[in-house]
Amino acid sequence: MLRLRTFMTLAAALLLLAGTSYSVAGSGRWGAGGSGGISPLSEGEIAGLVYMWEEEKLARDSYILLDEKWNLMIFASISMSEQRHMNAIKLLIDKYALGDRIDENLPVGSLVDPILQTLFGDLMDWGMTSMMDSLYVGGAIEEVDILDLEEMIIGTDSDHTDLIATYENLLCGSRNHLRAFVRQIEMNGEAYVPFKMSEERVAEIITSPMKQRCGAGNRRVKGKR
Repeated sequence: MLRLRTFMTLAAALLLLAGTSYSVAGSGRWGAGGSGGISPLSEGEIAGLVYMWEEEKLARDSYILLDEKWNLMIFASISMSEQRHMNAIKLLIDKYALGDRIDENLPVGSLVDPILQTLFGDLMDWGMTSMMDSLYVGGAIEEVDILDLEEMIIGTDSDHTDLIATYENLLCGSRNHLRAFVRQIEMNGEAYVPFKMSEERVAEIITSPMKQRCGAGNRRVKGKR
């Protein structure tokens, strides 16, 4: 019953995410080098980069704290992967001279976006309840991450192949993470219940093979939410 109540509460919170906090239209911003070779990002693309960096921080910080609590290898491993995701987005932030938009000195568990900060607190309250609940938290985080990355790919100008390639690589990694959490839950005798995705979408992901190397060959997402 507690897990059902928690699921319903977080399901409502997750509806606030994936496509809301970064949908901003407006003027663009040139990266380093100005108009001499790098096309400007729209304000929506800029907001998207900043938002995704912080969403990856939410994932990393969650797994760091859950690893400290439950000492599960899956959290230690995936938290390092999330750090690499943050680093990949930071390369783009630096390329487009957007370093003033993020704060790399924020401690673990601190986020600028108020919706993400609230969600982080709710997820930690849930994940500290039991080891199994912590694994469900991992699944919920990865579902939201996948949906947001798909939204980013769809909303990015096709000229910005650097953004698209990075988002596709992170999407590949997040799908791997979801597979890992679902497998761990099933190994502990429970069936995974999706939080934001449809059962069909989750089944499509977890029944497809783990990608050993996320990178070349990932195809652009055409628009399934």
